[in-house]
Amino acid sequence: MSLAQRRPNLRLPIPSDHLRPPLPPSTSSSTSTSTIALSDLEKLHVLGHGNGGTVYKVRHRRTSSLYALKLLSPTASSDDRRLLTRETDILRRTSSLPSPHVVLCHSVFHLPSGDSAILMEYMDSGTLDTLLRRDGPFPESSLSDVARQVLHGLSYLHSLSIVHRDIKPSNLLVDSDFRVKISDFGVSKVMCRSLDPCTSYVGTCAYMSPERFDPEAYGGNYDGYAADVWSLGLTLLELYLGYFPLLGPGQRPDWATLMCAICFGEPPEIPGDASAEFRSFMECCLQKEAGKRWSVKQLLSHPFVAGKGSELSDL
Repeated sequence: MSLAQRRPNLRLPIPSDHLRPPLPPSTSSSTSTSTIALSDLEKLHVLGHGNGGTVYKVRHRRTSSLYALKLLSPTASSDDRRLLTRETDILRRTSSLPSPHVVLCHSVFHLPSGDSAILMEYMDSGTLDTLLRRDGPFPESSLSDVARQVLHGLSYLHSLSIVHRDIKPSNLLVDSDFRVKISDFGVSKVMCRSLDPCTSYVGTCAYMSPERFDPEAYGGNYDGYAADVWSLGLTLLELYLGYFPLLGPGQRPDWATLMCAICFGEPPEIPGDASAEFRSFMECCLQKEAGKRWSVKQLLSHPFVAGKGSELSDL
């Protein structure tokens, strides 16, 4: 099969819709020790759309505590259901020993329909994509902080043999204290063996590494851990530039353009006014051959992030 025939689905941002009908009655159960029932929660508004469902801001009726609740839409496809089931399984793995750099799951509710709903911590500043659209490009000092926190989150996930496979600004949550947490695990994968293959075309096409399209041309076996590093590099460069780095400002993405840019174009260019440390860090992330990319552990020792914010590094 030719490369052109192996076309993935391109996931582009989905506009917010109107609120769904009221939450189901409290016939559901929770997998956690929390006493929160689904009927205790008041739906406030849509926060966004993720792999497998819609995320709502909800409030506990008695305590007024705020949470994020991910629900499937009434018209969810079988693929959507699989994504939410996958995310539920991943969050169960991370809930026993939570990381401060991965979104916390409070409860998983089982609904009468057979579907699940996930109750997660609420991050009051939205996503890094939200901040980029609101405030414009990030200064390097903020990017160093973002990079360090996401790397710690990836280090934690990779230590559990979990590859995220969809790192991008809209999947990185942030709060008012600028704590950044990885979210949305619908296309993540638990690597059961060191050479366990990943399905190539999952996640968001624009942030896929070259070997996701053509493993043989870019290092042989697809390495999900290295692919997460590529996605992080593109994410940081997008936050620095203010637009997606493989396309011109305002250019509309399509699969063919993205595939050509990722596989056949030069690595994204770092602007000349960037510091030597940031430029070096980007080059370590955005090596087109997976084997030349730095690992998460190596990147945590890079001067761009090392020695900065050690209070977070020790968490």
